[in-house]
Amino acid sequence: MTKFLLAVHVIAAIVAVGPVTVAASMFPPAARRALAAPDDERAVATTRLLHRICQVYAVVGVAVPVFGFATASDMGVLGDTWLIVSIALTALAAVVLGALVLPRQSALVEGAGDRRATVRLAMFTGIFNLLWATVTVLMIVRPGSTTGA
Repeated sequence: MTKFLLAVHVIAAIVAVGPVTVAASMFPPAARRALAAPDDERAVATTRLLHRICQVYAVVGVAVPVFGFATASDMGVLGDTWLIVSIALTALAAVVLGALVLPRQSALVEGAGDRRATVRLAMFTGIFNLLWATVTVLMIVRPGSTTGA
């Protein structure tokens, strides 16, 4: 059962978190193009699409910690420091996405904001991506692991 849970957890992370990190990273430059040319329907449509991808996959991403907790419980590692740090960083990444990235994207899609807003958004998106990269490294390295990694 552990292998199944771990496989679903990893697949969910790839399928859900990957698109959010890519679409969120693509959004600020796309928003700059849309701000520079508000009559360019393609640029505006691109920002809407990227924002929608971020919203949908953020919801799908809930599966990642759900299967992560199930996997950790089955493995008996819920109390391990590396996992607790990963959980905290995952929660922080969720807060950054939900409170700082998605609302700023929404404002830009609705026409509120300027180039400075896209720069701040890019910074928050970078923080979100860095948090996920750190969690990924912790999941692979797992300090104290007996798997030989």
